[in-house]
Amino acid sequence: MEKEMIIVLDFGGQYNQLIARRVRECNVYAEVHPYTLTLDQIKAMNPKGIIFTGGPNSVYGEDSPKCSTEIFNLGIPILGICYGSQLIAHLLGGKVETAPVSEYGHTEVEVDGSDVIFEGVSSPTVCWMSHTDYISQVPEGFRTTAHTPVCPTAAMSCPERKIYATQFHPEVMHTQEGTKMLSNFVYKVCGCKGDWKMDSFVESTIQSLREKIGDGKVLCALSGGVDSSVAAVLLSKAVGKQLTCVFVDHGLLRKNEGDEVEAVFGPNGPYELNFIRVNAQQRYYDKLKGVTEPEQKRKIIGEEFIRVFEEEAKKIGAVDYLVQGTIYPDVIESGLGKSAVIKSHHNVGGLPDVVDFKEIVEPLRLLFKDEVRKAGRELGIPEYLVNRQPFPGPGLGIRIIGEVTEEKVKIVQEADYIYREEIAKAGLDKGLGQYFAALTNMRSVGVMGDFRTYDYAIALRAVNTSDFMTADAAQIPWEVLAKVTNRIVNEVKGVNRVMYDCTGKPPATIEFE
Repeated sequence: MEKEMIIVLDFGGQYNQLIARRVRECNVYAEVHPYTLTLDQIKAMNPKGIIFTGGPNSVYGEDSPKCSTEIFNLGIPILGICYGSQLIAHLLGGKVETAPVSEYGHTEVEVDGSDVIFEGVSSPTVCWMSHTDYISQVPEGFRTTAHTPVCPTAAMSCPERKIYATQFHPEVMHTQEGTKMLSNFVYKVCGCKGDWKMDSFVESTIQSLREKIGDGKVLCALSGGVDSSVAAVLLSKAVGKQLTCVFVDHGLLRKNEGDEVEAVFGPNGPYELNFIRVNAQQRYYDKLKGVTEPEQKRKIIGEEFIRVFEEEAKKIGAVDYLVQGTIYPDVIESGLGKSAVIKSHHNVGGLPDVVDFKEIVEPLRLLFKDEVRKAGRELGIPEYLVNRQPFPGPGLGIRIIGEVTEEKVKIVQEADYIYREEIAKAGLDKGLGQYFAALTNMRSVGVMGDFRTYDYAIALRAVNTSDFMTADAAQIPWEVLAKVTNRIVNEVKGVNRVMYDCTGKPPATIEFE
Protein backbone atom coordinates (compact mmCIF):
# COMPACT_ATOMS: atom_id res chain seq x y z
CA MET A 1 0.00 0.00 0.00
CA GLU A 2 1.36 3.44 -0.95
CA LYS A 3 1.92 5.61 2.14
CA GLU A 4 0.63 9.13 2.60
CA MET A 5 3.28 11.78 2.04
CA ILE A 6 3.83 15.48 2.67
CA ILE A 7 6.49 17.12 0.50
CA VAL A 8 8.64 19.78 2.17
CA LEU A 9 10.07 22.11 -0.48
CA ASP A 10 13.41 23.46 0.71
CA PHE A 11 14.09 27.15 0.10
CA GLY A 12 17.32 27.14 2.12
CA GLY A 13 16.15 27.35 5.72
CA GLN A 14 18.05 25.81 8.63
CA TYR A 15 14.88 24.10 9.88
CA ASN A 16 13.83 22.36 6.65
CA GLN A 17 14.23 18.80 7.91
CA LEU A 18 12.81 19.77 11.27
CA ILE A 19 9.52 20.52 9.51
CA ALA A 20 9.52 17.00 8.10
CA ARG A 21 10.32 15.61 11.52
CA ARG A 22 7.37 17.41 13.13
CA VAL A 23 5.08 16.08 10.41
CA ARG A 24 6.38 12.56 11.06
CA GLU A 25 5.55 13.07 14.74
CA CYS A 26 1.96 13.25 13.51
CA ASN A 27 2.50 9.75 11.99
CA VAL A 28 2.51 11.17 8.47
CA TYR A 29 5.54 10.50 6.26
CA ALA A 30 7.39 13.58 4.99
CA GLU A 31 10.30 14.10 2.62
CA VAL A 32 12.44 17.18 1.97
CA HIS A 33 13.09 18.08 -1.66
CA PRO A 34 14.69 21.09 -3.38
CA TYR A 35 12.36 23.88 -4.44
CA THR A 36 13.45 23.16 -8.05
CA LEU A 37 11.29 20.02 -8.12
CA THR A 38 9.19 20.13 -11.31
CA LEU A 39 5.41 20.05 -11.34
CA ASP A 40 5.50 16.65 -13.06
CA GLN A 41 7.79 15.28 -10.33
CA ILE A 42 5.44 16.60 -7.66
CA LYS A 43 2.41 15.05 -9.36
CA ALA A 44 4.22 11.71 -9.67
CA MET A 45 4.76 11.63 -5.91
CA ASN A 46 1.05 12.18 -5.30
CA PRO A 47 1.55 14.14 -2.07
CA LYS A 48 -1.29 14.88 0.31
CA GLY A 49 0.20 18.31 0.98
CA ILE A 50 3.17 20.63 0.33
CA ILE A 51 5.05 22.80 2.83
CA PHE A 52 7.31 25.69 1.75
CA THR A 53 10.24 26.14 4.17
CA GLY A 54 11.88 29.28 5.45
CA GLY A 55 15.05 30.66 3.91
CA PRO A 56 17.63 33.45 4.23
CA ASN A 57 16.64 35.43 1.11
CA SER A 58 14.21 38.26 0.36
CA VAL A 59 11.49 37.11 -2.03
CA TYR A 60 11.70 40.34 -4.05
CA GLY A 61 15.39 39.78 -4.80
CA GLU A 62 16.27 38.86 -8.40
CA ASP A 63 18.20 35.72 -7.43
CA SER A 64 15.90 34.57 -4.63
CA PRO A 65 14.61 30.98 -4.93
CA LYS A 66 11.11 30.76 -6.38
CA CYS A 67 8.78 28.11 -7.76
CA SER A 68 6.20 28.24 -10.53
CA THR A 69 2.84 29.83 -9.73
CA GLU A 70 1.33 26.75 -11.38
CA ILE A 71 1.99 24.87 -8.15
CA PHE A 72 -1.01 26.67 -6.66
CA ASN A 73 -3.26 25.22 -9.38
CA LEU A 74 -2.50 21.56 -8.60
CA GLY A 75 -5.25 21.40 -5.98
CA ILE A 76 -2.74 20.18 -3.38
CA PRO A 77 -2.94 21.92 0.03
CA ILE A 78 0.03 24.24 0.68
CA LEU A 79 1.47 25.68 3.90
CA GLY A 80 4.14 28.38 3.70
CA ILE A 81 6.46 29.06 6.65
CA CYS A 82 8.46 32.30 7.09
CA TYR A 83 10.13 32.81 3.67
CA GLY A 84 7.56 30.33 2.33
CA SER A 85 4.71 32.55 3.54
CA GLN A 86 6.27 35.62 1.94
CA LEU A 87 6.81 33.68 -1.28
CA ILE A 88 3.11 32.76 -1.43
CA ALA A 89 2.18 36.42 -0.92
CA HIS A 90 4.71 37.61 -3.52
CA LEU A 91 3.75 35.08 -6.21
CA LEU A 92 0.01 35.58 -5.78
CA GLY A 93 -0.03 39.37 -6.01
CA GLY A 94 0.48 40.45 -2.39
CA LYS A 95 3.23 42.76 -1.21
CA VAL A 96 6.38 41.89 0.76
CA GLU A 97 8.66 44.62 2.11
CA THR A 98 11.47 45.18 4.59
CA ALA A 99 9.83 45.27 8.00
CA PRO A 100 10.05 48.54 9.98
CA VAL A 101 10.86 46.36 13.00
CA SER A 102 12.51 42.94 12.69
CA GLU A 103 11.27 40.14 14.94
CA TYR A 104 13.50 37.43 16.35
CA GLY A 105 12.84 34.90 19.08
CA HIS A 106 9.89 34.28 21.41
CA THR A 107 6.93 36.41 20.35
CA GLU A 108 3.33 36.57 21.53
CA VAL A 109 1.00 36.15 18.56
CA GLU A 110 -2.76 36.85 18.47
CA VAL A 111 -4.42 34.11 16.38
CA ASP A 112 -7.90 33.67 14.89
CA GLY A 113 -9.25 30.43 16.36
CA SER A 114 -11.86 30.14 13.61
CA ASP A 115 -9.11 29.40 11.07
CA VAL A 116 -8.54 25.65 10.68
CA ILE A 117 -4.78 25.96 11.33
CA PHE A 118 -5.45 27.54 14.73
CA GLU A 119 -8.27 25.28 15.90
CA GLY A 120 -7.60 24.41 19.54
CA VAL A 121 -4.73 26.94 19.76
CA SER A 122 -4.80 29.57 22.51
CA SER A 123 -4.64 33.28 21.75
CA PRO A 124 -2.22 34.82 22.33
CA THR A 125 0.22 31.98 21.83
CA VAL A 126 4.02 32.07 22.02
CA CYS A 127 5.73 31.55 18.64
CA TRP A 128 9.28 31.72 17.29
CA MET A 129 9.85 34.59 14.87
CA SER A 130 12.91 35.10 12.68
CA HIS A 131 12.39 37.67 9.92
CA THR A 132 13.43 41.08 8.62
CA ASP A 133 10.83 41.21 5.80
CA TYR A 134 7.08 41.08 6.28
CA ILE A 135 3.84 40.76 4.30
CA SER A 136 2.50 44.30 4.08
CA GLN A 137 -0.44 43.36 1.85
CA VAL A 138 -2.06 39.92 1.53
CA PRO A 139 -3.00 38.60 -1.94
CA GLU A 140 -6.57 38.79 -3.20
CA GLY A 141 -8.74 36.06 -1.69
CA PHE A 142 -6.60 35.76 1.47
CA ARG A 143 -7.40 36.97 4.96
CA THR A 144 -5.10 37.71 7.88
CA THR A 145 -5.45 35.09 10.62
CA ALA A 146 -2.73 36.15 13.09
CA HIS A 147 -0.80 39.27 14.01
CA THR A 148 1.65 40.81 16.48
CA PRO A 149 2.03 44.49 17.46
CA VAL A 150 4.70 44.96 14.76
CA CYS A 151 3.74 42.24 12.24
CA PRO A 152 0.27 42.86 10.74
CA THR A 153 0.25 39.50 8.93
CA ALA A 154 1.74 36.83 11.16
CA ALA A 155 -0.46 34.29 9.33
CA MET A 156 -2.89 34.30 6.41
CA SER A 157 -5.11 31.80 4.64
CA CYS A 158 -7.24 31.13 1.60
CA PRO A 159 -9.37 28.11 2.62
CA GLU A 160 -11.06 27.90 -0.79
CA ARG A 161 -7.69 27.10 -2.40
CA LYS A 162 -6.35 25.28 0.68
CA ILE A 163 -3.38 27.66 0.94
CA TYR A 164 -2.11 28.67 4.38
CA ALA A 165 0.90 30.63 5.61
CA THR A 166 2.62 31.53 8.89
CA GLN A 167 5.33 34.15 9.30
CA PHE A 168 6.57 32.35 12.42
CA HIS A 169 8.10 28.85 12.65
CA PRO A 170 5.60 26.27 13.97
CA GLU A 171 8.21 23.52 13.60
CA VAL A 172 10.62 24.70 16.34
CA MET A 173 9.96 23.74 19.93
CA HIS A 174 9.94 27.40 20.98
CA THR A 175 6.57 27.76 19.23
CA GLN A 176 4.56 26.31 22.09
CA GLU A 177 1.59 25.05 20.06
CA GLY A 178 3.39 24.55 16.75
CA THR A 179 2.84 20.78 16.63
CA LYS A 180 -0.90 21.38 17.00
CA MET A 181 -0.84 23.80 14.06
CA LEU A 182 1.05 21.33 11.85
CA SER A 183 -1.28 18.53 12.95
CA ASN A 184 -4.26 20.68 11.95
CA PHE A 185 -2.70 21.17 8.53
CA VAL A 186 -1.89 17.53 7.80
CA TYR A 187 -5.12 16.09 9.22
CA LYS A 188 -7.80 18.77 8.79
CA VAL A 189 -6.55 20.41 5.60
CA CYS A 190 -4.67 17.58 3.84
CA GLY A 191 -6.98 14.82 5.08
CA CYS A 192 -4.18 12.49 6.21
CA LYS A 193 -4.98 9.42 8.29
CA GLY A 194 -1.50 8.92 9.84
CA ASP A 195 -0.15 5.62 8.50
CA TRP A 196 3.61 6.06 9.05
CA LYS A 197 5.41 4.89 12.18
CA MET A 198 9.00 4.01 13.10
CA ASP A 199 8.44 0.26 12.65
CA SER A 200 7.69 1.04 8.99
CA PHE A 201 11.01 2.87 8.66
CA VAL A 202 13.00 0.03 10.23
CA GLU A 203 11.35 -2.64 8.09
CA SER A 204 11.71 -0.74 4.81
CA THR A 205 15.31 0.31 5.60
CA ILE A 206 16.43 -3.26 6.31
CA GLN A 207 14.85 -4.38 3.04
CA SER A 208 16.44 -1.57 1.01
CA LEU A 209 19.86 -2.27 2.58
CA ARG A 210 19.60 -5.94 1.57
CA GLU A 211 18.77 -4.94 -2.00
CA LYS A 212 21.53 -2.32 -2.23
CA ILE A 213 24.35 -4.38 -0.68
CA GLY A 214 23.48 -7.79 -2.11
CA ASP A 215 26.40 -10.10 -1.34
CA GLY A 216 28.91 -7.25 -0.84
CA LYS A 217 31.09 -6.77 2.24
CA VAL A 218 30.33 -3.91 4.62
CA LEU A 219 32.48 -2.05 7.13
CA CYS A 220 30.54 -0.08 9.77
CA ALA A 221 32.15 2.80 11.65
CA LEU A 222 31.08 1.99 15.21
CA SER A 223 31.71 4.59 17.93
CA GLY A 224 29.44 3.04 20.55
CA GLY A 225 27.15 6.07 20.49
CA VAL A 226 23.43 5.84 19.82
CA ASP A 227 23.60 6.66 16.10
CA SER A 228 26.37 4.28 15.08
CA SER A 229 24.99 1.53 17.34
CA VAL A 230 21.56 1.70 15.69
CA ALA A 231 23.19 1.79 12.24
CA ALA A 232 25.29 -1.29 13.12
CA VAL A 233 22.32 -3.32 14.35
CA LEU A 234 20.29 -2.29 11.28
CA LEU A 235 23.10 -3.57 9.04
CA SER A 236 23.51 -6.71 11.10
CA LYS A 237 19.82 -7.52 10.61
CA ALA A 238 20.10 -6.73 6.90
CA VAL A 239 23.32 -8.50 5.87
CA GLY A 240 24.47 -10.59 8.86
CA LYS A 241 28.05 -11.92 8.61
CA GLN A 242 28.86 -9.64 5.64
CA LEU A 243 29.23 -6.87 8.21
CA THR A 244 32.40 -5.95 10.13
CA CYS A 245 32.27 -3.19 12.75
CA VAL A 246 35.42 -1.15 13.37
CA PHE A 247 35.73 0.89 16.56
CA VAL A 248 38.51 3.48 16.47
CA ASP A 249 39.79 4.57 19.89
CA HIS A 250 41.28 7.92 18.89
CA GLY A 251 42.25 8.89 22.41
CA LEU A 252 39.51 11.54 22.50
CA LEU A 253 36.87 9.43 24.24
CA ARG A 254 35.34 9.94 27.67
CA LYS A 255 36.98 8.25 30.65
CA ASN A 256 36.88 4.42 30.35
CA GLU A 257 34.70 4.64 27.23
CA GLY A 258 36.89 2.52 24.97
CA ASP A 259 36.67 -0.45 27.31
CA GLU A 260 32.92 0.09 27.84
CA VAL A 261 32.24 0.03 24.09
CA GLU A 262 34.28 -3.14 23.66
CA ALA A 263 32.40 -4.80 26.55
CA VAL A 264 29.05 -4.16 24.82
CA PHE A 265 29.89 -4.77 21.15
CA GLY A 266 33.01 -6.95 21.33
CA PRO A 267 33.20 -10.73 21.10
CA ASN A 268 31.89 -11.19 24.66
CA GLY A 269 28.91 -8.85 24.13
CA PRO A 270 25.34 -9.69 23.07
CA TYR A 271 25.81 -8.78 19.37
CA GLU A 272 27.48 -10.61 16.48
CA LEU A 273 29.09 -7.69 14.70
CA ASN A 274 32.60 -8.98 13.82
CA PHE A 275 33.97 -6.27 16.14
CA ILE A 276 37.48 -4.85 15.64
CA ARG A 277 39.05 -2.29 18.00
CA VAL A 278 41.83 -0.06 16.67
CA ASN A 279 43.90 1.79 19.27
CA ALA A 280 45.07 4.90 17.42
CA GLN A 281 45.48 7.39 20.25
CA GLN A 282 49.03 8.57 19.48
CA ARG A 283 48.29 8.77 15.77
CA TYR A 284 45.55 11.35 16.43
CA TYR A 285 47.58 13.33 18.97
CA ASP A 286 50.37 13.64 16.40
CA LYS A 287 47.98 14.79 13.66
CA LEU A 288 46.37 17.41 15.92
CA LYS A 289 49.62 18.82 17.32
CA GLY A 290 49.66 22.61 17.02
CA VAL A 291 46.17 22.80 15.44
CA THR A 292 43.79 25.28 17.09
CA GLU A 293 41.17 26.13 14.44
CA PRO A 294 37.91 24.17 15.07
CA GLU A 295 37.08 23.40 11.43
CA GLN A 296 40.62 22.20 10.79
CA LYS A 297 40.47 19.92 13.84
CA ARG A 298 37.16 18.42 12.68
CA LYS A 299 38.48 17.80 9.16
CA ILE A 300 41.72 16.21 10.42
CA ILE A 301 39.76 13.87 12.69
CA GLY A 302 37.28 13.08 9.89
CA GLU A 303 40.00 12.26 7.37
CA GLU A 304 41.95 10.15 9.85
CA PHE A 305 38.84 8.08 10.61
CA ILE A 306 38.49 7.29 6.92
CA ARG A 307 42.16 6.39 6.56
CA VAL A 308 41.94 3.96 9.50
CA PHE A 309 38.80 2.40 8.02
CA GLU A 310 40.52 2.03 4.63
CA GLU A 311 43.47 0.28 6.27
CA GLU A 312 41.17 -2.11 8.14
CA ALA A 313 39.14 -2.73 4.97
CA LYS A 314 42.31 -3.84 3.15
CA LYS A 315 42.99 -6.36 5.94
CA ILE A 316 39.44 -7.72 5.63
CA GLY A 317 39.61 -7.72 1.83
CA ALA A 318 37.22 -6.47 -0.89
CA VAL A 319 35.03 -4.23 1.29
CA ASP A 320 32.50 -2.41 -0.91
CA TYR A 321 30.57 -0.24 1.52
CA LEU A 322 31.38 2.02 4.47
CA VAL A 323 28.43 2.54 6.83
CA GLN A 324 28.20 5.59 9.08
CA GLY A 325 25.64 6.62 11.69
CA THR A 326 25.18 10.08 10.20
CA ILE A 327 21.94 11.75 11.28
CA TYR A 328 20.27 14.86 9.92
CA PRO A 329 21.59 17.49 12.37
CA ASP A 330 25.11 16.43 11.22
CA VAL A 331 24.11 17.01 7.60
CA ILE A 332 22.37 20.34 8.07
CA GLU A 333 25.14 21.82 10.24
CA SER A 334 27.78 20.73 7.75
CA GLY A 335 26.08 22.91 5.15
CA LEU A 336 25.30 20.24 2.57
CA GLY A 337 22.60 21.42 0.20
CA LYS A 338 21.49 25.03 0.53
CA SER A 339 22.02 25.74 4.24
CA ALA A 340 24.91 27.76 5.58
CA VAL A 341 27.88 25.87 7.07
CA ILE A 342 27.79 26.00 10.88
CA LYS A 343 30.46 23.37 11.51
CA SER A 344 31.75 20.36 9.60
CA HIS A 345 30.90 17.00 11.14
CA HIS A 346 33.63 14.37 10.87
CA ASN A 347 31.33 12.00 8.98
CA VAL A 348 29.83 14.55 6.56
CA GLY A 349 31.60 17.82 5.72
CA GLY A 350 34.76 16.46 7.35
CA LEU A 351 35.18 13.65 4.82
CA PRO A 352 38.23 13.78 2.54
CA ASP A 353 37.69 14.27 -1.21
CA VAL A 354 38.90 10.77 -2.11
CA VAL A 355 37.50 7.75 -0.25
CA ASP A 356 38.54 4.19 -1.10
CA PHE A 357 35.08 2.65 -0.86
CA LYS A 358 32.52 1.91 -3.55
CA GLU A 359 29.89 3.84 -1.61
CA ILE A 360 29.21 5.38 1.80
CA VAL A 361 25.90 4.17 3.24
CA GLU A 362 24.08 6.32 5.81
CA PRO A 363 20.80 4.61 6.73
CA LEU A 364 19.89 7.18 9.43
CA ARG A 365 20.73 10.28 7.39
CA LEU A 366 17.16 11.63 7.41
CA LEU A 367 16.43 11.01 11.09
CA PHE A 368 16.71 13.18 14.17
CA LYS A 369 18.12 11.91 17.45
CA ASP A 370 14.78 11.06 19.03
CA GLU A 371 13.75 9.18 15.87
CA VAL A 372 17.02 7.23 15.99
CA ARG A 373 16.21 6.23 19.57
CA LYS A 374 12.76 5.03 18.46
CA ALA A 375 14.37 2.99 15.67
CA GLY A 376 16.76 1.49 18.25
CA ARG A 377 13.83 0.38 20.39
CA GLU A 378 12.16 -1.17 17.34
CA LEU A 379 15.39 -3.13 16.75
CA GLY A 380 15.35 -4.42 20.33
CA ILE A 381 18.44 -2.51 21.47
CA PRO A 382 18.46 -2.27 25.31
CA GLU A 383 17.14 0.96 26.80
CA TYR A 384 20.45 1.85 28.50
CA LEU A 385 22.11 1.91 25.07
CA VAL A 386 19.26 3.70 23.31
CA ASN A 387 19.30 6.46 25.93
CA ARG A 388 23.06 6.97 26.00
CA GLN A 389 24.37 10.51 26.19
CA PRO A 390 25.11 11.88 22.71
CA PHE A 391 28.84 12.02 22.03
CA PRO A 392 30.29 13.59 18.87
CA GLY A 393 32.56 11.57 16.59
CA PRO A 394 35.46 14.04 17.01
CA GLY A 395 35.01 13.44 20.73
CA LEU A 396 36.88 15.59 23.21
CA GLY A 397 38.76 17.14 20.30
CA ILE A 398 35.87 19.62 20.01
CA ARG A 399 35.42 19.95 23.77
CA ILE A 400 38.95 21.25 24.14
CA ILE A 401 39.26 24.84 22.96
CA GLY A 402 42.54 25.36 21.12
CA GLU A 403 45.29 22.78 20.69
CA VAL A 404 44.53 19.19 21.71
CA THR A 405 47.17 17.48 23.85
CA GLU A 406 47.20 14.25 25.83
CA GLU A 407 47.45 16.28 29.06
CA LYS A 408 44.37 18.35 28.18
CA VAL A 409 42.43 15.22 27.24
CA LYS A 410 43.09 13.78 30.69
CA ILE A 411 41.94 17.01 32.36
CA VAL A 412 38.62 17.13 30.52
CA GLN A 413 38.08 13.37 30.92
CA GLU A 414 38.34 13.64 34.70
CA ALA A 415 36.21 16.79 34.94
CA ASP A 416 33.54 15.34 32.65
CA TYR A 417 33.47 12.07 34.64
CA ILE A 418 32.87 13.99 37.89
CA TYR A 419 30.14 16.12 36.28
CA ARG A 420 28.29 13.14 34.82
CA GLU A 421 28.61 11.19 38.06
CA GLU A 422 27.09 14.01 40.16
CA ILE A 423 24.32 14.65 37.61
CA ALA A 424 23.37 10.96 37.85
CA LYS A 425 23.53 10.97 41.67
CA ALA A 426 21.13 13.94 41.69
CA GLY A 427 18.72 12.03 39.44
CA LEU A 428 18.94 14.65 36.68
CA ASP A 429 20.47 12.47 33.94
CA LYS A 430 17.20 11.13 32.50
CA GLY A 431 15.69 14.58 31.96
CA LEU A 432 18.58 16.27 30.14
CA GLY A 433 19.15 16.25 26.41
CA GLN A 434 22.93 16.49 26.71
CA TYR A 435 25.45 17.47 29.37
CA PHE A 436 29.25 17.50 29.48
CA ALA A 437 32.36 19.35 30.61
CA ALA A 438 34.61 21.22 28.19
CA LEU A 439 38.11 22.63 28.67
CA THR A 440 38.46 26.30 27.76
CA ASN A 441 41.74 27.83 26.61
CA MET A 442 41.44 30.46 29.36
CA ARG A 443 43.92 30.33 32.22
CA SER A 444 43.48 32.53 35.27
CA VAL A 445 44.97 33.24 38.66
CA GLY A 446 43.64 31.31 41.65
CA VAL A 447 44.68 30.41 45.16
CA MET A 448 44.79 26.93 46.66
CA GLY A 449 45.99 26.68 50.22
CA ASP A 450 48.67 29.33 50.54
CA PHE A 451 49.81 29.02 46.96
CA ARG A 452 49.07 31.01 43.81
CA THR A 453 47.82 28.97 40.84
CA TYR A 454 47.57 29.81 37.15
CA ASP A 455 45.37 27.09 35.71
CA TYR A 456 42.58 26.30 33.24
CA ALA A 457 38.85 26.97 33.50
CA ILE A 458 36.36 24.16 32.90
CA ALA A 459 32.99 25.05 31.31
CA LEU A 460 29.98 22.90 32.17
CA ARG A 461 27.15 22.55 29.64
CA ALA A 462 23.67 21.04 29.98
CA VAL A 463 20.74 21.52 27.61
CA ASN A 464 17.13 20.51 27.24
CA THR A 465 16.21 19.56 23.69
CA SER A 466 14.12 17.04 21.78
CA ASP A 467 15.64 17.45 18.33
CA PHE A 468 19.16 18.94 18.84
CA MET A 469 18.37 21.64 16.27
CA THR A 470 17.22 24.02 19.00
CA ALA A 471 17.97 23.80 22.72
CA ASP A 472 17.61 25.67 26.01
CA ALA A 473 20.26 25.76 28.72
CA ALA A 474 19.13 23.52 31.57
CA GLN A 475 18.60 25.07 34.99
CA ILE A 476 20.78 22.77 37.09
CA PRO A 477 20.18 23.23 40.83
CA TRP A 478 22.86 25.39 42.42
CA GLU A 479 23.71 22.79 45.07
CA VAL A 480 24.56 20.29 42.32
CA LEU A 481 26.75 22.79 40.45
CA ALA A 482 28.45 23.74 43.72
CA LYS A 483 29.27 20.10 44.48
CA VAL A 484 30.57 19.50 40.94
CA THR A 485 32.70 22.64 41.13
CA ASN A 486 34.16 21.70 44.49
CA ARG A 487 35.09 18.21 43.30
CA ILE A 488 36.62 19.36 40.02
CA VAL A 489 38.90 22.03 41.49
CA ASN A 490 39.99 19.66 44.26
CA GLU A 491 40.35 16.44 42.25
CA VAL A 492 41.44 17.54 38.77
CA LYS A 493 45.00 18.78 38.52
CA GLY A 494 45.39 21.87 36.32
CA VAL A 495 41.92 23.38 36.95
CA ASN A 496 41.18 26.24 39.33
CA ARG A 497 37.92 27.64 37.98
CA VAL A 498 34.54 26.20 36.83
CA MET A 499 31.87 28.02 34.81
CA TYR A 500 28.35 27.12 33.64
CA ASP A 501 27.20 27.89 30.08
CA CYS A 502 23.74 29.53 30.12
CA THR A 503 23.45 29.97 26.33
CA GLY A 504 20.72 28.32 24.25
CA LYS A 505 20.82 27.10 20.64
CA PRO A 506 20.55 29.42 18.80
CA PRO A 507 22.65 31.54 19.12
CA ALA A 508 25.19 28.96 20.39
CA THR A 509 25.64 25.39 19.18
CA ILE A 510 25.43 22.56 21.69
CA GLU A 511 29.10 21.62 21.32
CA PHE A 512 31.76 24.29 21.82
CA GLU A 513 33.52 23.71 18.48
